[in-house]
Amino acid sequence: MRAAVAVAPGQPWELREFPDPQPGPNQVVIRVRASGLCYTDVHQTRGELPGPMPRPLGHEPAGDIVAVGSGVTTRKVGDRVGVPWTQSTCGRCEWCQRGKPQFCAQSHGAHDLPGSHAEYMLAEAAATVLLPDGLGYEQAAPIFCAGYTVWSGLRWAEPKPGERIAVVGVGGLGHLGVQFAKAAGFTTIAVSSSPDKDRLIRELGADEVVRDAKGLAAAGGADVVLGTSNSMDAMAATVDALRPDGRLVVMGFEAKPLVLNPWFIMKRARILGSAQNHPEYLYEALQLAARGKVKVMVEAYPLDDAVKAYGRVAEGKVRFRAVITPGA
Repeated sequence: MRAAVAVAPGQPWELREFPDPQPGPNQVVIRVRASGLCYTDVHQTRGELPGPMPRPLGHEPAGDIVAVGSGVTTRKVGDRVGVPWTQSTCGRCEWCQRGKPQFCAQSHGAHDLPGSHAEYMLAEAAATVLLPDGLGYEQAAPIFCAGYTVWSGLRWAEPKPGERIAVVGVGGLGHLGVQFAKAAGFTTIAVSSSPDKDRLIRELGADEVVRDAKGLAAAGGADVVLGTSNSMDAMAATVDALRPDGRLVVMGFEAKPLVLNPWFIMKRARILGSAQNHPEYLYEALQLAARGKVKVMVEAYPLDDAVKAYGRVAEGKVRFRAVITPGA
């Protein structure tokens, strides 16, 4: 099979040939139909996140199972599936026993296993998630990280009826955040510094579009801010626009500190870190996408153009989400 490989920290990707994977006990082989490119791939390639190299990256896969290993009873050849970030854990530590396996120090998944920027992907059968009927591969793939992350953040903030949701950074994560918030029935404000996106942002469901935190405050503020930007400064600034008991959910990432105005204590504001918080949230996110409540804005690239696609993501030239389509 062919795969796009991160060869070493800071080095360009390469297309390489590998033997087709064979499933071991409790494993499946997935023919990858779509593999979302996430900015986390950039952080990993630059060495800003730990992980072995060389190996194919990719943690937003969608495809169909072509082989199953011994002991697999819940999946079969032909099943349409995706795989989230974590594939397996020790099952014995405190966090596994508490039902919070994402905190297991011995977990395996996108941070250390070969990923989905390839024609085929080996995965633990128990980690795979069935795709809803009617949800295409290119739409499904980004839900396994971008969509899962944003919906998890919204759910983790526990918004109440009548509260206002703001989304900071209407890009790869944020354009989904606007749609999820609106699909859940909340007044939704987009914080975007790009006037050329205004019309599209309103079409995605935003009730208001403002330029910055001052504009958000002038518009009445927000009870929950979904921080999907890669700018820590932009996310931190919105704390001043939180309403009393408001929550800033930080989901974007930049290699610098989040510096806060200490006056947020007077509002009893909370700062929440959020990634992918519960398997139930992934199920919900996929269902919303399958029902057409959320649509991923996608740029698709064949595997031959994976290196080019990565470069466009790294340079910020992809407006929303890029998807590699090895099995299109």
